[in-house]
Amino acid sequence: MSALIDRFAPWLGDLLELGGPILGLILIIAFLMWWLLFERLHYLFRDYPRELREAKSAWASRPDHRSWFAEQYRNELTGRIASHLTQHFSLIGTLIKVCPLLGLLGTVIGMLEVFDALAATGSNNPRSMAAGVSKATVSTLAGMVVAIVGLLGATLSERQALAAREKLPSHFPQLEKSHA
Repeated sequence: MSALIDRFAPWLGDLLELGGPILGLILIIAFLMWWLLFERLHYLFRDYPRELREAKSAWASRPDHRSWFAEQYRNELTGRIASHLTQHFSLIGTLIKVCPLLGLLGTVIGMLEVFDALAATGSNNPRSMAAGVSKATVSTLAGMVVAIVGLLGATLSERQALAAREKLPSHFPQLEKSHA
């Protein structure tokens, strides 16, 4: 694995060495989070309009718009699309919340290395503490950056999805029920 990283992204190997194993976990979570965010954006701008057109066509082709069965069909159409619109946002939110906590864990691990270096050398030699301070600083920074940028991306895409969900019922006009 190390040879593969050194071949395609030598800076990544250096960064992982500098930040420790927690940084690798933060980067994996960041990749997963952005994968899910890009999937949501792809759905919102590519798949949702197509799915909405198909559902509107299915509703328009239905001869009955007044009965209880028509209302149930309409609710099924809008419910399915609404469910697709808000899919994965809770997982994305959880990943965003985990990143600063992992950064804090990296800080604790790095500080433990600093204290271990202090105990081993018996002095406050900066060279012996540098690796621990590096792990503490880099992992904290990475956790916060991933969380902040992810929060911005998630907020913008979730607002877009919620706005589309609020407009859903207006796409499927329901005629007044017959009083028979």
